[in-house]
Amino acid sequence: MSLKKQIKAWVGNEATESQELLTARAQLKQLEVALKRERSARELLEQTLDRLRSSSVKLNLTRKAKSSKGGVTLRVIVPDSHGCFVDQSAASAMLADIAMLKPSSIILLGDHLDCGGFLAEHHTWGYVAETDYTFEDDCQATNQFLDALQSAAPQATIEYLEGNHERRIEKWIVTDALRTGKGSRGDVKMLNTLFSTETVLQLDKRKIPIYKQGQWYDGCHVPGTILRDNCYFTHGQFTSKAAAAAHLAKYNSNIWFGHTHRMDMATKRTVASGPIGAWNPGCLCQLQPFWMHQNLTDWVNGYGIQLVQKGLGHLNLQIPIIDGVSYLSPLIRRGAA
Repeated sequence: MSLKKQIKAWVGNEATESQELLTARAQLKQLEVALKRERSARELLEQTLDRLRSSSVKLNLTRKAKSSKGGVTLRVIVPDSHGCFVDQSAASAMLADIAMLKPSSIILLGDHLDCGGFLAEHHTWGYVAETDYTFEDDCQATNQFLDALQSAAPQATIEYLEGNHERRIEKWIVTDALRTGKGSRGDVKMLNTLFSTETVLQLDKRKIPIYKQGQWYDGCHVPGTILRDNCYFTHGQFTSKAAAAAHLAKYNSNIWFGHTHRMDMATKRTVASGPIGAWNPGCLCQLQPFWMHQNLTDWVNGYGIQLVQKGLGHLNLQIPIIDGVSYLSPLIRRGAA
C-alpha cells in the first residue's frame, strides 16, 4: 500500500474512534443524570420516612390494661328445661360444666316446669305419647333437675324467674276459683298453697326466691324482670325471629332472656351507656316437641355464662351444647390442667 493510502486509512480510523468516544461520553453523561435523579428520589424518600417516624401520633402500647378492683364473679344463666321434656344429655353436660366452673350465682330463666296436660289449655293433645306423664311426674322431674343443680353448685345463690309455663298454674287456679263465685279469694289462696310453683318445687326449703310475672322487682318497669349488675334478666316477651333485637329495643340495656329456645343475640351502641346487648342461651329441653308435629324447629341446646367485673362491666357468653357435648368443657379442662 502506498504511503498516501496508509495515511488516509489512519485518518479514517481516528475519525471513527473519535465518534465512538463521543457516543460513550454522551451515554456516560446520561447515566450520571439518571444516577443524580435516583439519589434525589432516595433522599426525598428518606426525608418522608423520617417525617413519618417523627409523627405527632404516638401509640402507647406498653400501658397496662384496666383491672377490676372488685374482682370477677361468675354467673350461669340456665334456660328453659321443661320438666319431663328436659334433654337429659344437654342438662348433664351443663351440670358437668357448672361443677367445674363453681359459679357464685345462677339465674333460672323459667319454664323449668312444663305444665302440659290439663294445664296446657291452648294445646290439643294429638299423640298417645303426650299422655304418658302427669303433672306429678313433671314436678318430680324438675325437682330432680334442681337437686342436681344444687349438688353441682352448692356454693351458688340461685334465683328463679317464673316462665309462661309456670304461670299456667296460677291461671288455672284463678280461673277455676272464679267459677265458684263467692269466696273465690279463699279458694285461690288454698289452691295456691297446694299447687304453686313454690310449693311443688320446695323453693322455700331450697332457699331459692321466685320472681313472678305478675309482680315488679328492682324498680323495673316490666314485671317479672330483675336487675343484676347493670343487666336485666327476664323470661322473655317476644318469640319472633328477631327476638333478641326486640328485647334490646324494649329494654335499651343489657338483657338475658329465654322463652324462644333459640340461641340469639343482638348488640348496639348507645350515647348514654355505650355498647349493650341482648342474649338468649337457647334451651335445655328436647328440640322437637310433639306439638310441633313434623315441623322441624330451629332450637338449640345451650346455656349462658356472665363474667361480672366490678366497676368494668361483664362478659356474656353463650355456650352451645350439641348432641350432649358442651363446647366449653374442653376449655375448662385445659384451664384446670
